[in-house]
Amino acid sequence: MLRLTRAPNIAIAALWVDMLRQAGIDASMQRYFLSGVAGEIPPDQCLPEIWLIDDEQEPRARAVLKDLQHIPQRRWVCACGERVEGGFESCWRCGRFMPA
Repeated sequence: MLRLTRAPNIAIAALWVDMLRQAGIDASMQRYFLSGVAGEIPPDQCLPEIWLIDDEQEPRARAVLKDLQHIPQRRWVCACGERVEGGFESCWRCGRFMPA
């Protein structure tokens, strides 16, 4: 087993593990219950960790995580003139959907 990385919280760790598994990489999350003892031990030691079952999958797993952490953000201008950024598919000003 190989520790791949630490995640900032349980939700992100679960997302990363799920995405790795969907890519065919056998991964697990460790330390998901340690957030309750933060303060008793250093907070950075309480972060959830992503572990690989097969060490040989490390290069591919790192590539998958890099892609997840660097998803390009969409930017589009709505018909009402509002500039919409990020993953939004509708305008927050008028509610129109993103053009095709």
